Amino acid sequence: MCLYLLAILILESNCAAGHLHCVHLAQTQYQFGSRVPLKCFYGPGCVSSVHVASTQIIILVFGYGFLGAVAYLEYLAPLDSVCELMRSYPGELTMIVTLIATVLSVTTATLFTISVKEALRHRMWKPISLIHLSTGVALAQGSHILKHRYVGLTILTLFVFGVLRLLTAGWTTLLTPNYFMWPVQLNGSELDITGSAFAALLREEFLANGLTDIQENAFEILDIGGLLSGVAAAGFTFSLPGTFNFNGAKYNVSTNGVVPTIEEFSGSNGVPNANGTRLGFSGGNVTVNTRAVPGSHPSVYIPQGFSRNYSMWQQGLTANVSCQPIDSSQTQYVWDTNNSYVIYANAAASNNSITGLRLWNISANCGTDALTSYEYVTMVYANGTASSLGSGFLPSVVCPASMNMNQTYTNFTIFTQGFYKYKFLKASVCEVVPLLTTVRANYSNEQISSEVTSFTPFQPENVELLSFIAGVARFQSINSQGLMSSTIGDTLYSIYSSTTTGSIDDNLNNTQVYIELEDYWRGVVEFSATFLRSGFMAIGSFPNNVIPNNLSSQVNGTMFISTIGWTRWAKKSPTYLLATIPLTTITILIFTCALYIILEAWKEHHDRGCASDGRVHRRAHFDVSNTLHLIMACADGNLALADFDRNGIKENELAMVSLDESEAPKKKFVREPSVVHHKNWE
Repeated sequence: MCLYLLAILILESNCAAGHLHCVHLAQTQYQFGSRVPLKCFYGPGCVSSVHVASTQIIILVFGYGFLGAVAYLEYLAPLDSVCELMRSYPGELTMIVTLIATVLSVTTATLFTISVKEALRHRMWKPISLIHLSTGVALAQGSHILKHRYVGLTILTLFVFGVLRLLTAGWTTLLTPNYFMWPVQLNGSELDITGSAFAALLREEFLANGLTDIQENAFEILDIGGLLSGVAAAGFTFSLPGTFNFNGAKYNVSTNGVVPTIEEFSGSNGVPNANGTRLGFSGGNVTVNTRAVPGSHPSVYIPQGFSRNYSMWQQGLTANVSCQPIDSSQTQYVWDTNNSYVIYANAAASNNSITGLRLWNISANCGTDALTSYEYVTMVYANGTASSLGSGFLPSVVCPASMNMNQTYTNFTIFTQGFYKYKFLKASVCEVVPLLTTVRANYSNEQISSEVTSFTPFQPENVELLSFIAGVARFQSINSQGLMSSTIGDTLYSIYSSTTTGSIDDNLNNTQVYIELEDYWRGVVEFSATFLRSGFMAIGSFPNNVIPNNLSSQVNGTMFISTIGWTRWAKKSPTYLLATIPLTTITILIFTCALYIILEAWKEHHDRGCASDGRVHRRAHFDVSNTLHLIMACADGNLALADFDRNGIKENELAMVSLDESEAPKKKFVREPSVVHHKNWE
């Protein structure tokens, strides 16, 4: 289609009266014994077409150069200050881009009309039918014709008309910047708590401090942190807000055992004291060792962007927790809550004073043929009873190893039961199976959320890690119980009550209660791993704050920078390539016209020396798109045509005319003999 115009012009030229070339190419440089300058040889119209083509080349190179740069670099964004202006003034940005696109498209359209007018001017010096002349005039005016008898010409003009109209849309699509996420690869390292090297280090810490002493040093963070983590995890099941804060970092629902590997999300900037690292960690700055990986184009400017999100693959820790009531047939579970007595009674005490205290000795058989016992003290009336509504007692016993004596490193067991207002929780047992995980941690909106992608059970080298996690659970079970209530019991009671109607005793759903309990202990387990990683990665934990290679694990991921600019098109959506089709099409048409002008100028120069009709083709101004010029040429030539009836119009469309400039400065259309009509081109 893009060569259709050239084909029409050449075909009409061949249909006209033939001209013999009387001068060889080697002789064209000389006329009447004198050398003819190149400018005189081609004429001003030819030189103009070269200028037009050169200008269009510049526009085409700009378009494809910009497109190629985006395709090569993948991502292209201006300076941050410019990006901020673009975001702050979207209306002005649209106006500027549209203005640039309009200027470029109008320039290209103007160059096209100039090329068509010049080519048609050359063509009119030879016989041409009026229908083809009107087609050329329509193209020169950026318009179209609608002739059902000439489908080919109609399609041609409509196609060119449409392409010209699409130039602005194409440039706008190409130049308009869009918001996108610029990915940058990251890698680094964190503490590896899964291997034997960390097991040995943890064993040394146990021996040096003892678990009881460690818990006392880190009492506040273990108590409050573990509690809040469990509460957040349990409440999320019932669609309650689940944001957990630890060491200045915010976690969605629970920590999933991860520690921040991104500086902006690492939380506290405080420096821990001498005894505030490792197992004695009580808050402070955590070492982050994550760096950007140089891309394939390291010299390309990477903006700071409007915001940054991160997706990292790193280590985590979670647990499968399964809780169920203890059935009388399950003889392997020995749970005794009957050993209690009043150790203090004062019937004369005021309402705000303690009237009595009961000592509870709660025991369970942890599979070692010896009972594991915890002692609790609760407040009671002087007669030894307690209020079923105002008081709550929820004891727990943590067996630090599996009930299966053949596997002491894979899981641990928690026995628990509720009394008084927690009596909805019957005697129960929870099997806790910690899992070493790989997670995809997402850092966005100042919050860390993670998703487990793979997991493995604990191995023999993880005995110390299991002991620490079980110790944290034991610490929570003991310290959560006060004189009149238990934080674990209150968590179960309040969450369940807020999501049901009626009395908790009358409307009890055991399944939901156990789901709460399972999520609570899972949150505590995940927090214990985050606490452990934070303590050993805190500033001052290792010399020069560098984690040894045998204790480090690789992390990697992607930083996504929110910015504005241009990106390589997706394979399934080559929008930019489609946007260049109008520009490419018009450029090909301009070059087609320029080639025709040059060829005709060369032929006219040679034909001038042997013309038998004495005509001299001058380069005087004649604008074929100017209606006045056309009327003047028709009037000067006394062009006789048929009437305006149907047959007359058909006859006139096939009439052959040519532009005669022999009587300068007059220009006139003269009638030429008709030739055989070529239907293939209509």
